[in-house]
Amino acid sequence: MFPSCYSKTTKGANANTSVTKVVVGVFVVYVLHTCWVLYGFIYTKPCDSNRGDSCISPFVAENSQLSIFSTLDPSDVQGHKLLHQENEFHILTKFERKLNVSLPEAARSNGPLFAVIYVHSGKGPPWEDSQHVSYVTRLTSQTTHYPPKTTTSLNGHTAQDTDELPQPAPGSVPTAPVSHWHSRLSLSIMAEFSFSKGGVPSDVRRYLKVVEEGKKKMYLPLMVVDELQIRMRDFIEINESTAEVHLTVNYENISLRKFRLRSHLRDVIYSLKQFGFTEHQVDEIKGVITDTNGYVLAFTIFAAILNLLFEFLAIKNDFSFWRKKTTMAGMSKRSVLWRCFSTLVIFLHLLGDQKGWLLLIPTGVGVVLELWKLKRAFSIQDDKFEELERVTSGYDSQGMRFLSYLLCPLCVSGVTYSFLYVKNKSWYSWFISSLVTGVYALGFLSGFPQLYVNYKLKSVEHLQSSIYMYKGMSTFLNDILSTILTVPSHPLACFRDDVIFLLHLYQRRLYPVRKTRGREYGVSCRQRLKGKPHED
Repeated sequence: MFPSCYSKTTKGANANTSVTKVVVGVFVVYVLHTCWVLYGFIYTKPCDSNRGDSCISPFVAENSQLSIFSTLDPSDVQGHKLLHQENEFHILTKFERKLNVSLPEAARSNGPLFAVIYVHSGKGPPWEDSQHVSYVTRLTSQTTHYPPKTTTSLNGHTAQDTDELPQPAPGSVPTAPVSHWHSRLSLSIMAEFSFSKGGVPSDVRRYLKVVEEGKKKMYLPLMVVDELQIRMRDFIEINESTAEVHLTVNYENISLRKFRLRSHLRDVIYSLKQFGFTEHQVDEIKGVITDTNGYVLAFTIFAAILNLLFEFLAIKNDFSFWRKKTTMAGMSKRSVLWRCFSTLVIFLHLLGDQKGWLLLIPTGVGVVLELWKLKRAFSIQDDKFEELERVTSGYDSQGMRFLSYLLCPLCVSGVTYSFLYVKNKSWYSWFISSLVTGVYALGFLSGFPQLYVNYKLKSVEHLQSSIYMYKGMSTFLNDILSTILTVPSHPLACFRDDVIFLLHLYQRRLYPVRKTRGREYGVSCRQRLKGKPHED
């Protein structure tokens, strides 16, 4: 029925196997390196002076004070305004203070406001103390404000979403950035670990400030603000009429392990913002880290890394499959066209919403691959199998016609609802938002024409099983991640892909592939096992 093939393994197949082994090997090395780095966070070898090690011990001055200042410019000490001072400050204590802060006029007009925190001896201004420790953090931030979701009924009444932090509706129009006050400040200090002179971790060394007391080398307390506790639920919108706001200051002494972890997470959050993540998206990530069990979080990270591996292997095998394809016998061109269209719509939607490069780059690579596959699908022609390709095209057209009976009413109703009840920036925004909503909801049906072709031909020998295996594993991991995490809408579309994957597995069971089949893509072998008979 399909083109014959050699039972010998080709050189191309050997090359692909070698590439897969290299990729899996790199992945294993990366996982082992990550485990080693995490172990370094958990355990740091302390200094043992009894063995003759040269130690760097913590320095804690007597009668220390903790002072918190607000300022518009951290480098201008003359503009520092005292917010709070702990005259009898003990590093090992734990406390909470509630403050009332008067906002300067510049901060009310979308200007930045910072907090400068000092730990010093208490003799004179803190910045004049040679052994002071300081830390700068923001008290305000500019966040793009989205109007709450609204639904207008036919009688003209408007219902507004009353969630504490409403999420932007698809196509909703953001207003200008608005200043928000951070009502919580979680401060921590680490000063209870002795480092060996050559054993200071690289991520700690940049924060270490060493002083000498006689022949001893000592480091000043290490201070850090817990960025994970700065959540959007604690943000207060401020404007020109906001004269005073409240601030809750929490302090605790932490271990070296927690200090390293919080410092690292602060750098990660900064990197995410540089990649284009919004405050809403960063806040969701903070919620995942703080509200998820540690073991579940570790499993989630491992599943996400494994998902990237399967995604890469699926793309690699998909590229190889279509590059060596010589006939479209048994293949649905309309499935390729539909998937290309869906990927392009999702990319335009993400681009219009100004998503971060972390989402745009992989989606853009997917668009390029799908466009290339589409070009290959419509350019491949083999005169030897012209009759079989004609039969396949007929079944493909028939399957797409059946699918249109379901899609057309759903798409028309969705577009009409979006036009009447959802606020959009422009006609283009309305058009793209309507398309992407249909893709998220019904995109999984892109595989239906191929399933229908398989059904009519009673064969799956023209498909490559490894692509479906990798995509199936990736879909399964996406299901797990979507269940555990609060993610944007486009990864949630993975749940419906399970339906197509399970139907494909059922067809492979119904129409078994001959065991003597060669390894070349898009081909079958001399004899075909009889599948389970069924009526059309």
